[in-house]
Amino acid sequence: MGSQGVTPFLTYLATERDVSISTQNQALNALLFLYREVLAVPMVTGDFVRVKRSPGVPTVLTQEEVRELIDALAGTYQLMARLLYGTGMRILELLRLRVKDVDFAGDKSWYVPARGPKPRDDSAGIVA
Repeated sequence: MGSQGVTPFLTYLATERDVSISTQNQALNALLFLYREVLAVPMVTGDFVRVKRSPGVPTVLTQEEVRELIDALAGTYQLMARLLYGTGMRILELLRLRVKDVDFAGDKSWYVPARGPKPRDDSAGIVA
């Protein structure tokens, strides 16, 4: 493929192969390196179709969907999911949680993370 074949190739990647932006950029940079450093020939690129960035819409569950998901779990896994969702704990914090860290009478959990002086207080309680 000569220098004139670069533009159709990069357009082909975007339109027919449906590659990501980073893949198209990597192909372009690899071709630039090949022509500039290995072949020592100037590379001419025309206007080629760039891959469009897809809008990154986050997936968010409704409260009802979360409730159904947690209700589908049983036993220890359900308790873990309730604690993670209700307190905002991280997984490692949950795994290090001890019985003495939970105030059963007040329906609260109190956890002092290893990463800083601020203890995590769940005043809202655990998801019912």
